[in-house]
Amino acid sequence: MKQMERWDVEDSGFWESTGKKVATRNLWISIPNLLLAFSVWIYWGVIVGLIQGIHDTAPELFNFTVGNGGLPLTGNAYKALLYTLPAVAGLAGATTRIPNSFMIAICGGRNVKFMTTLLLILPALGTGLALQNPNTSFNTFIVLAALSGIGGGAFASSMSNISFFFPKRMQGLTLGLNAGIGNLGVAVMQVVIPLVITYPLFGGRSYLLSGNETWVHNGAMVWVPILAFFAILAFFFMNNLPQHKCGPTPIAVGKYLWLELLGYGGAAVAIFFLLMPWGGFPELLKIFVVLAIAVVTTLALMRYLTPKKTKDNLIGQFEIFRDKHNWVMTYLYVMTFGSFIGYANAFPKLLKDVFGYIRVGADGQPLAQAIVNPHAPDILKFAFLGAAMGAAIRPVGGWLSDKLGGARVTHWDTLIMIIAALACGYVVSLASASPTPEKYFIPFLLLFIVLFAATGIGNGSTFRMIAVIFPKEQAGPVLGWTSAVAAYGAFLIPKIFATQIKAGTPEKALYGFAIYYLSCLILNWWFYARKNAPVPC
Repeated sequence: MKQMERWDVEDSGFWESTGKKVATRNLWISIPNLLLAFSVWIYWGVIVGLIQGIHDTAPELFNFTVGNGGLPLTGNAYKALLYTLPAVAGLAGATTRIPNSFMIAICGGRNVKFMTTLLLILPALGTGLALQNPNTSFNTFIVLAALSGIGGGAFASSMSNISFFFPKRMQGLTLGLNAGIGNLGVAVMQVVIPLVITYPLFGGRSYLLSGNETWVHNGAMVWVPILAFFAILAFFFMNNLPQHKCGPTPIAVGKYLWLELLGYGGAAVAIFFLLMPWGGFPELLKIFVVLAIAVVTTLALMRYLTPKKTKDNLIGQFEIFRDKHNWVMTYLYVMTFGSFIGYANAFPKLLKDVFGYIRVGADGQPLAQAIVNPHAPDILKFAFLGAAMGAAIRPVGGWLSDKLGGARVTHWDTLIMIIAALACGYVVSLASASPTPEKYFIPFLLLFIVLFAATGIGNGSTFRMIAVIFPKEQAGPVLGWTSAVAAYGAFLIPKIFATQIKAGTPEKALYGFAIYYLSCLILNWWFYARKNAPVPC
């Protein structure tokens, strides 16, 4: 579509005559493109579970030896290694969100959406091909997981873009719809992949998984034709806005590719430090240092390696970093969206690791090595429920916040998150110490669905807070920036679970998350929810 010559949605006459129709069309094309982006970004949480299941059946397949002197990894070490793939996808996706936070004003919404969906074909196709060869190196999977991060970056630009299309009074609902249905890509993926791997949709090699013939590469390949269709739809039916000085399409695409490349520069540096050994340096502390390296490197590349005109635009948007409320809301949004996307990225494999193995004998004594639980539930039948709840309920969080106030909704929502995280941790501790862990599966699943639902409500309420706290010129970049940092949850949570799985204490990860949520409760109350708060919202 052509670039709009005028755009002023706060003018009710313009909104009713022109703006509403254009905005609605862009929203309903944006949503499926974002859904697909989430699907490809987060599918590693399911794929590594499939790889682990194939390896359990035939240990010579996908027999990785990384960091073990050329010897095959076994037990908790193998399980912990596989968490690296969703973590790398999360790290790359979060890091590319940083340039995506500022892309819309530079490249135009239509151009960014089209290119993002088009580029996602590369990791989807590559992963499908790699999964057909059980001797594919782990480093190849690392590269493919990193490329999937393009889908993670898409959220920041998509939310920033949609915030320009609707008047302020509708921000809670429309941003909630774009994000909530977009986030459903995680649940859709967790439903689609178990279905498509059961028959030879694209031909190729099959594997035995739980006694059944399985074509695991279908889980990646199935997205390729769908991505191509929606990329075309975005190109022909979405709009660039006059507020966005993007120029002709070829120039805008060039700027997009350059900014994306800078994001991947920061991601590559961070992934390098993540994978290299640090001697006796504490693993948990290493995770946060790597995150800081990713953010600082990417911002530095954007600041010093962009053309002057683009740099001037970026520097203007960088003014958000002078506002303390940008940092407060970033911290709060990590709690909500960071938890949602991190749990979604780790949940299928966490279920398998907790309930798919037996660690103690009938006498209650620890086994020398965990054994596969013959009575384990079919994880893939249930894994989608949490993400589906969190994504579906997100618009409700925005709607409630429009009615009751974002800070109030966030306050009560955070209390629920604290209680749910503590309860989930307790159930995990019971399952780990039981010769029949499967009996704790349903209580854990229900509690985690509550936790997912709370992250969804909080996603909507905190985004609505941002739309109220900041003027429209700053709200877009702030929305993009907070979502960028929060997306590191997709990196942090799998890595934190990996360290605790390796140590045999996964419940400690959940207890730690509850402590963090308590700090968020205090911060939100002080700045926004208490009587006479500095910025009530």
